[in-house]
Amino acid sequence: MASIREAIDDAAERVAFCGVVRIDQPDGSTWAAAYGDADRAHGIANTTDTIFGLASGGKGFTALTVASLIEDGTLGFDTTARSILGDDLPLIADDVTVELLLAHRSGIGDYLDEEEWDVTDVVMPVSVHRLVEMEDFVGILDGFPMTFPPDERFAYCNGGFVVLAVLAERAAGTPYRELVRSRVCEPAGLTDTGFLRSDELPGRAALGYLDEGPRTNIFHLPVFGSPDGGIYSTAGDIRSMWMALFDGRIVGPETLAAMVRPRSDVPEDRRRYGLGFWLHETSDVVMLVGYDAGASFRSAHDPTSSRTRTVISNQTEIAWDMNDALDDLIGPM
Repeated sequence: MASIREAIDDAAERVAFCGVVRIDQPDGSTWAAAYGDADRAHGIANTTDTIFGLASGGKGFTALTVASLIEDGTLGFDTTARSILGDDLPLIADDVTVELLLAHRSGIGDYLDEEEWDVTDVVMPVSVHRLVEMEDFVGILDGFPMTFPPDERFAYCNGGFVVLAVLAERAAGTPYRELVRSRVCEPAGLTDTGFLRSDELPGRAALGYLDEGPRTNIFHLPVFGSPDGGIYSTAGDIRSMWMALFDGRIVGPETLAAMVRPRSDVPEDRRRYGLGFWLHETSDVVMLVGYDAGASFRSAHDPTSSRTRTVISNQTEIAWDMNDALDDLIGPM
């Protein structure tokens, strides 16, 4: 293991990795290491317990929250967005359902088109400090026509997950972030996972950096993490989430099976997609992936062996570079 540790250290230095790598083995053993700084201005180093933004990794938490509401009958996979939205967001087709939103097959227009998006651009149409509650997002979701008929094909859609949170909050009569806490974080025992204001980060949270310099992401993202990305967590809590999920403590086995059943092949990413989770192109491995201004994240879990590999960074894209390096060193996951 010492030689593997040295090889991973060398890889981290080679890609200028800033963040945490954690590998949980089937025998219960864990290897974890931290690199770079959580706060560069003050020279505060990352540790294996540092709290990081997960970027789009947070979509999994939104999906599980919605799935929990489906289990108790508050929502259904076949619930239409229109039945809850009423006259809001009139360009969303009447036959767009919760299931299609979860699967990125809804066809709704996206407020953040990643194909035309430079991750370091300031793209929010309103000042980010105004985006706090879910209803604050409704205005920026409006005005985007359908891009294709519902269920025609897969198209990754950030706005779809914000719509899901609006539906969940209205249907349950409970704020979205409270739903995530009570229905996902508490059952899974996640003590270091939640939504943090970027202008009030606690001491253990890493600042997000746009590149290798000192500039942070504070003007680039909603001040509070949103349903399509931005929840904070640790590598240890992510491992706990996977274990709780496949142990039936968040949703039941039938619901979980529905979420990890492939709905779409995504050959350009060499993956498949279920409901809120990326899936390996051939195996049972389930993944959460995130990439945003000042954050990058990839966690893969094999439910057949209970092996987990998590790479999480407070720098744009760099976690993916480190994950590629690990693929070369110890094999892909």
